[in-house]
Amino acid sequence: MSHFSTIKTKIKDRKALLQALMLMGHPVLIDETLKNPSDHQHEEVDVHIAIGTDIGFRLNPVTNTYELVTDLQTWDQPVPVERFLSQVAQQYAIECISASAKDEEFEVVEQKVESDQSVTMVLEKWAI
Repeated sequence: MSHFSTIKTKIKDRKALLQALMLMGHPVLIDETLKNPSDHQHEEVDVHIAIGTDIGFRLNPVTNTYELVTDLQTWDQPVPVERFLSQVAQQYAIECISASAKDEEFEVVEQKVESDQSVTMVLEKWAI
C-alpha cells in the first residue's frame, strides 16, 4: 500500500520557496489537498504549497519549517527525491541571498553555475 511520507527540511521562508519552485519550472498551487490515487482509500493530505497532485510542502508549526510531503513509492520526477530536495534547497538559498542582498542595498551583478553545480554570486554595493 502506498502512502504519503514527510521529509524534514530547513526551509522557512514561504516567499523564497514559492519563487524557487517557480524558477525551477514547477506549477505552484497554494493551499491544496494532495491525493494518492494508488491508495484504496484515496489518502489525502492538506499542504500549503503543491506542485502537482502528489508533491507538496506543509508548514510544521512546531519547527516553523516547510516539510516535503510526497508518496515515495510513486515518485515520478526525472530525478530522485534526494536530488530534487537538493535542487530546491539550492534555488531557495539563492532566493534568500538575493532578497537579503537587496534589503542591504546590494545588487547581484553576476550569478554563475560552476561545473560541480555550485553557484557563485557576485554582489556589489556602491558607497557614497
